[in-house]
Amino acid sequence: MKVYEIITNLILEKLDQGFIPWRRPWSSPEGMPRNLITGKEYQGINAFILACQHYGSPYWLTFKQCKDLRGSVKKGSRGTPVVYWNWIEVKEEDDLDKRVPFLRYYMVVNITQCEDIPIGRMPATPETADNHIDRIAECEAIVENWNDKPEIRHGEQRAYYSPATDLVNMPQLDTFISSEEYYSTLFHELTHSTGLESRLNRQGITEIAPFGAPLYSKEELIAEMGAAFLCGFTGIEHATIDSSAAYIQGWLKKLRNDKKLIIIAAAQAQKAAKYILGVSP
Repeated sequence: MKVYEIITNLILEKLDQGFIPWRRPWSSPEGMPRNLITGKEYQGINAFILACQHYGSPYWLTFKQCKDLRGSVKKGSRGTPVVYWNWIEVKEEDDLDKRVPFLRYYMVVNITQCEDIPIGRMPATPETADNHIDRIAECEAIVENWNDKPEIRHGEQRAYYSPATDLVNMPQLDTFISSEEYYSTLFHELTHSTGLESRLNRQGITEIAPFGAPLYSKEELIAEMGAAFLCGFTGIEHATIDSSAAYIQGWLKKLRNDKKLIIIAAAQAQKAAKYILGVSP
């Protein structure tokens, strides 16, 4: 398999899992992915590929680097490919040498996939950046007053709702660019959770749909519009409406600008928002 295919398939795999790179208003408190030995940050497509993996550390190393440290890779762990350009010389028909770019790749593993790394080589735990992110009382009240809400955890550095466990996972508050973006993202995931069979029994949650499929896209529209409604209810829509509008427009394009869909999605989003607010339809 060619390098291009390997990288393309890896990105498509992340998209199939629902990872949407343009919807991520938070950053890792530990910084960009970087090599443990050299300390250098990965650039270009490599930064995107490694950030998509959602490990708890930004530090990566090759299998050889791990072995040189007398460490080992945990059983069952999979490496992640990173790519780099190399120049090679080829002979032209006129016997003149010509330098052409040649794409190569190698595998790396996250430090959390390794064991027996000497303590002296383990990176110090960086201090979380103080972004002065404050909680918004009106938004907190909505969450606190919702008796039927799913469990909310702040564990992995990604936002998602899991219907199987009725769990919303959120990145830490102080990793967001603003308080408003935190609550907009939280409201998005909470709107997803209203689709559970025991709540509003919405098809986009009760049935499995691949990324980009009409059902998947419709559910994303509902979740983002529900978040926009809740942001409006709490008075923070001025700080989030532009990103919400862009996000909604992106999904409408995937659905070929189905004008009926936005009306249907808006009605279901309003129903979801009222459910969270405890307002009877």
